[in-house]
Amino acid sequence: GTGTGAIGSFLVPSNCISDEGWLPPQVSSALLHYATTTIIPQQNRAEIQLSVKVLSSRNPCNFLVFGLGHDSSLWNALNFRGKTVFLEEDATWIEEALKGHPQLKGKAHHVDYPTKLSQAEDLIRYYGSEGSSSCTPKMGLRSSKCKLALRNLSDEIYDTEWDVIMIDAPRGYFDAAPGRMTAIFSAAVMASNRKKEGVTDVFLHDVNRRVEK
Repeated sequence: GTGTGAIGSFLVPSNCISDEGWLPPQVSSALLHYATTTIIPQQNRAEIQLSVKVLSSRNPCNFLVFGLGHDSSLWNALNFRGKTVFLEEDATWIEEALKGHPQLKGKAHHVDYPTKLSQAEDLIRYYGSEGSSSCTPKMGLRSSKCKLALRNLSDEIYDTEWDVIMIDAPRGYFDAAPGRMTAIFSAAVMASNRKKEGVTDVFLHDVNRRVEK
């Protein structure tokens, strides 16, 4: 089922409790972390609740997250029976984050984004005109000639059919930042090339910004 179970003063989805009645390490680690931290996650309660609802209904699943943040342990815990991978632009931050969250080791991958937010308008125009023939989602990412395609990811990312994709990175709030143009396009390609039954759920954070709109 996908209800909730009481663990001390916490409520966790029942699919985060093993068949033997105990909590897996990634779930107990997440509970301990959030019970003792004063750091506020990037997403608000309503946004997190929406993601929790979908993950609870799809667990176990293949879950790809653009960004490694203060809520990463939560996403990893909610999909403890599945596969969760994080794509992060800042290699230094990955090292720092893993010190406090060793359960995420092997799940966080560094990504170099080829764009800058200052290029967003030009890339959007390119997508709608000259890039229209090379930027069709069905073309795939590895061989794509589209400027918006992420072609430097690991084989694991390309070879996995993702059931849920969350885009909460890279940074997109100053001109020199990568912006989320390539992340959004690449997620659309992954979802469009799905061969399994069902659909790929895609979450996009910060939808009030120009690029995300």
